[in-house]
Amino acid sequence: MSTPTPPRDTAATPRKSWFTVIKGLVFSLAGLGFVAGVLAWGGFNWSLELTNTEAFCISCHEMKENVYKEYRNTVHYANRTGVRATCPDCHVPKEWGYKMIRKIQASNEVWHKLLGSIDTPEKFNAKRLELAKHEWARMKGNDSRECRNCHNFESFDYAEQGRRSAVAHQKGLGEGKTCIDCHKGIAHTLPAVEQGVGADKQGASAQEFHPDAAKGGEPGAVKDGKPADDGPAPALKER
Repeated sequence: MSTPTPPRDTAATPRKSWFTVIKGLVFSLAGLGFVAGVLAWGGFNWSLELTNTEAFCISCHEMKENVYKEYRNTVHYANRTGVRATCPDCHVPKEWGYKMIRKIQASNEVWHKLLGSIDTPEKFNAKRLELAKHEWARMKGNDSRECRNCHNFESFDYAEQGRRSAVAHQKGLGEGKTCIDCHKGIAHTLPAVEQGVGADKQGASAQEFHPDAAKGGEPGAVKDGKPADDGPAPALKER
């Protein structure tokens, strides 16, 4: 005598089918979202790196015909070792967070590109001091962070430096100075600097150009419109 087959629960089958379909859709959408995210991030990162090239920086004639020409005549462009510091090496942070902040700030440059604020050499030179002050302040505020990607006080071999450089670097280290305090104009032509001689040049004050300029007895000091006595050079520290 055969055992009767229990009746099938037909109501459970549709529920199971719908659950399988929904689960498949969720996993498919998640997979597509992941792929789209990877592609979007890759595209964003590629675009970001594209804007961090010298070619991109000088694609505007304002840069190519002004500061780039000046930079090509400096040691940062050509030197005996063949190591070149390009525009982004000096003007764009390497750390991602700082880099994004700098990129947001740079959007202002796009606006002035559209306005034509510095689209001729005459306009550029008229704003050279203002532009330089902005960059000096930025580098002073971040302790010359981009300079320190290549240069570091702690790595200096003072015995290999000239006497003047060795003295100045050790003195600067001891006083908490940063690179831009003394090395303005290292890669670009300096704006006019007011030295208290002759007619007013409408340029940077001595104090703006050099932090020690208003302190008598410091290198580069100006007192009563005349260079102050630098005094004896400090002795080199023993290594």
